[in-house]
Amino acid sequence: MDSKNQSSDNPENQTPQEDQQLVPCPPLPIASISLSLSTILPTHFLTPPKISSTLFRPNKVKIPTQISSLSNLSLSASATLPPPTKSNFKSTFSANPLQDSLTLNPLRPSEPSNAAGLRRASIVWFRNDLRVHDNESLNAAHNESMSVLPVYCFDPRDYGKSSSGFDKTGPYRASFLIESVTDLRKNLQARGSDLVVRIGKPETVLVELAKAVGAEAVYAHREVSYDEVKGEDKIENVMKDEGVEVKYFWGSTLYHVDDLPFKLEEMPTNYGGFREKVQGLEVRKTIEALDQLRGLPARGDVETGEIPSLVDLGLNPSATMGQNGKPAANASLVGGENEALQRLRKFAAECQAQPNKENKDGTTDSIYGANFSCKISPWLAMGCLSPRSMFDELKKSTSRTISAASSQKDGGSGTGLNWLMYELLWRDFFRFITKKYSTAKQNSAAPVTACVGAAA
Repeated sequence: MDSKNQSSDNPENQTPQEDQQLVPCPPLPIASISLSLSTILPTHFLTPPKISSTLFRPNKVKIPTQISSLSNLSLSASATLPPPTKSNFKSTFSANPLQDSLTLNPLRPSEPSNAAGLRRASIVWFRNDLRVHDNESLNAAHNESMSVLPVYCFDPRDYGKSSSGFDKTGPYRASFLIESVTDLRKNLQARGSDLVVRIGKPETVLVELAKAVGAEAVYAHREVSYDEVKGEDKIENVMKDEGVEVKYFWGSTLYHVDDLPFKLEEMPTNYGGFREKVQGLEVRKTIEALDQLRGLPARGDVETGEIPSLVDLGLNPSATMGQNGKPAANASLVGGENEALQRLRKFAAECQAQPNKENKDGTTDSIYGANFSCKISPWLAMGCLSPRSMFDELKKSTSRTISAASSQKDGGSGTGLNWLMYELLWRDFFRFITKKYSTAKQNSAAPVTACVGAAA
């Protein structure tokens, strides 16, 4: 080793000029300052470099002139950094930001009570769930968003003539639907919200509205038919391209699909087997309607739009009129959630006021019998009323009927609330079996046949 290196490695051989550059650092009575660099700097800055022992000596620190303003801070002479202390926030830096994938939506807390965890705007896509009570998608959007845009689309593909020459949607059903949508808008307006109505394909309308208001998610209830399932896939694909999350919920049956004691693809294909499997299964509690809903998004200035008439949908209004010029009998049914709840409460009151009468042969006469129906099917089909809320209301209002039915020798089948349960179970069976085979057809190119129906 030459003398030059020896003089640089040995402090005793340093010249007086070099001694003047060494600043003595006696211990100072100052407060300890702990800097957690892991919360500020990228992790690759935290790897300690190899430092020569000549740079640090006890009680002596060599301070570069360009950072002389930091001479009042006590710097640790250790070559290794202490473990990082816990911080109240996490760094958004990464070791290599260019290699990290970007999430479409920021992470949010499990409890969205914190305003920072709420979505700025969300869309609720109403389909066959035209109600504000027991509506999980509406409640979830309200709880997880700062603003909510309710939307209903009149899909042109649901109207016009079929290949057989018949109306895809008849004038009576279309009129009932228009009344139900009108009633839904009124109920939303009464709670500080509104309903945006459009005539168009949902996969086109929803994307345009999501862009306009800056929506981060779309909330909707799942349906069961093949065309509806295929439409859901289209919505998910177009929303994925826009970075918008789609959240689906289940709310069209008495029993929730997630509570079934079997996988949907393993569902029995006959009602008897289905009924035996779900026997003793509990019905989920209904979701109360919110008194106040989130307001509409301020961004985009979206117009709510007019609710179409039968003419706008390509239907003849005179088709709903009788030969005498008066509305036909079928036209007397008024669509909407309010009408459905009124009919349900009236039916429950009649059940309570007219208990079953036992005949001489041990059978009972019940207002639930084949000659008397709750006549609530149209409202169930449109989702103006949920099966769970119907069951819950009758259970509260017909305790005496339930008691009488349960004491029958046959277990009460065909009478009282058990008769209604029997009908609702049939409805569940048809919807679950339809969902089973429509999903199988969606996932397979081979044709799948099934005996399905639309009982309501």
